[in-house]
Amino acid sequence: MSLAEPENIVLRARDVRFDWSDVPLHWIPGDPAATHLINVLHLLLPAGEEWFVRVFTQALPHVRDERLKQDVLGFIGQEAVHAASHDAVLDHLVEQGLDVRPFVRQIEFMFEGLLGDRDLDGDRARVWLNERVAIIAAIEHFTGVLGDWILNAGALDRAGAHPMMLDLLRWHGAEEVEHRHVAHDMFMHLDGSYPARVRAMAQVCVMFASLWQRGHRFMMARDPLVKGRPKGGLHHLRRAGRAGLTPDRKMVAASVVRYLKRSYSPLNEGSTSQALAYLASSPAARG
Repeated sequence: MSLAEPENIVLRARDVRFDWSDVPLHWIPGDPAATHLINVLHLLLPAGEEWFVRVFTQALPHVRDERLKQDVLGFIGQEAVHAASHDAVLDHLVEQGLDVRPFVRQIEFMFEGLLGDRDLDGDRARVWLNERVAIIAAIEHFTGVLGDWILNAGALDRAGAHPMMLDLLRWHGAEEVEHRHVAHDMFMHLDGSYPARVRAMAQVCVMFASLWQRGHRFMMARDPLVKGRPKGGLHHLRRAGRAGLTPDRKMVAASVVRYLKRSYSPLNEGSTSQALAYLASSPAARG
């Protein structure tokens, strides 16, 4: 970590306000494919981050380190606000004629059913809890990487992306960078085994690739403004990534390689100083 990076930050949820009334369906003008590649986040995050909150709330009594406990409480508060903020975007998409609710129900089933609580007790309950914390740590690696990307994605500004949506994404991304160490610290505190870290990352990579592919195809097929129904999918990342409108596939793959190193530290991903600087200037956070 750079010597210039701040330390001992107290994580807190911020009271943010967003007005979606003037945000068009294609908030990257003239590029529905790139718009919906990022919009898939809105489909995944409400249910996913509500699940983070439930799992970490269950894990909190097992935390023996007081500083980590405070970080986890701040993490829980921030993730709850993230979920509510992206949930409002889903309502806006529905109002604009893009009914995403059928796909969102599938996401909710995955987090509440497949990854939800099970009728376990004793050691088996603890193993399942640790397994889910490992999965969250792997997901949080990606959210930190994406947060760093969106803070530096000047191509979106040059393309005329709507400032309200950019503020949501950058406010969220900045908080992901701010708390990027918490889930990894929690995993290392409760379990910390390298095989569990590798297994969780493999599961998350498969899950993300599948959901992003299916989510983008769903949105492109249901978009009332897209003519001819072009086929959605991750192949659109090649063009959009090269243009800087979405994360580049090589960048994401390189981040996985870094995560799988035994020496991995989330503090080497992104800049806390940059994240805090954006949070101090974010229209939604300041408002």
